[in-house]
Amino acid sequence: MIVVMKVHAEQDEIDAVVQRIHKLGFNTHLSTGAERTIIGVVGADRRLEPMNFEVMAGVEKAVRVLHPFKIASRDFHPEDTVFEVHGVPIGGHHLTIMAGPCSVESREQLLETAAAVKEAGAQILRGGAYKPRTSPYSFQGLGLRGLEILAEARERYDMPVVTEVMSPDLVPLVAEYADMLQIGARSMQNYALLQAVGKVNKPVLLKRGMMSTMQEWLMAAEYILSNGNDRVALCERGIRTFEPYTRNTLDINAIPAMRNLTHLPIIGDPSHGTGKWELVGPIARAIIAAGANGLIIEVHPHPDEALSDGAQSLKPKRFAELMRNVHAIHDLLDHENIHDRETD
Repeated sequence: MIVVMKVHAEQDEIDAVVQRIHKLGFNTHLSTGAERTIIGVVGADRRLEPMNFEVMAGVEKAVRVLHPFKIASRDFHPEDTVFEVHGVPIGGHHLTIMAGPCSVESREQLLETAAAVKEAGAQILRGGAYKPRTSPYSFQGLGLRGLEILAEARERYDMPVVTEVMSPDLVPLVAEYADMLQIGARSMQNYALLQAVGKVNKPVLLKRGMMSTMQEWLMAAEYILSNGNDRVALCERGIRTFEPYTRNTLDINAIPAMRNLTHLPIIGDPSHGTGKWELVGPIARAIIAAGANGLIIEVHPHPDEALSDGAQSLKPKRFAELMRNVHAIHDLLDHENIHDRETD
């Protein structure tokens, strides 16, 4: 349930509603806009009666939220969420580009890649220190050494770092080095991990599970949000379908659909969405045209030598060309206000 306060409701009226909800055994989530405050009831609230709150001073209305996800819903938070990762904004009308190799393979490889993507316009450096792999014999990442190299690249090139965390016990270590924690597709429903990242003061990039519905994806985000971390961005990275030609099927439909369902920023991953470097550019342009807030792209100076995902990695020159394309598309759509959600 949400309680919508009247325009310019007094603070003591808001406090009274919050206190009443807490006395009934529920938590609250406040969304404060320019004119009004929306109070969300967090928990299994079906036994609450909206009319009991509508009679309180300063309350305009109280309504039930039909979606099972609460805090992630636009009912709770009508305006787009915008937050910063070490000074880089994500959400709203900002275009955020994350780029780098699939895996941190060596100091030289990462620093070379970081310099190239920085020059081309990427704001956040991506790179895996711990890698979940289908085969136990595949390269699993450099672990702590990989985190140390990422931290060095951040300092040298003034780029915040996003990297994957795979288990709850690794959260404190990865959070010590990274500026943004990535939850990979295979971990999207690792609820202990979601709760752990929900309790740390680090932004989270939550990738969609390879066979997950949009509702399941948002329920995973709800775990993080309900544990106190409100800096969550969603990443559409393709879902598994019957089509074997591409690595996954990137769900373009999900981008505008999620913009209607949730206030959380949406990032698109054309690298995992296609698995083929020659398809990354067209799909990246489609992602931005569909209304996403940014991209995460795999870039490697020598893809043929990559220890993981070389086939879907762009060379720096191609990445720079793509950046010019996506910025042109974003600027055009932003100028025409096409990225604003339909409300009619």
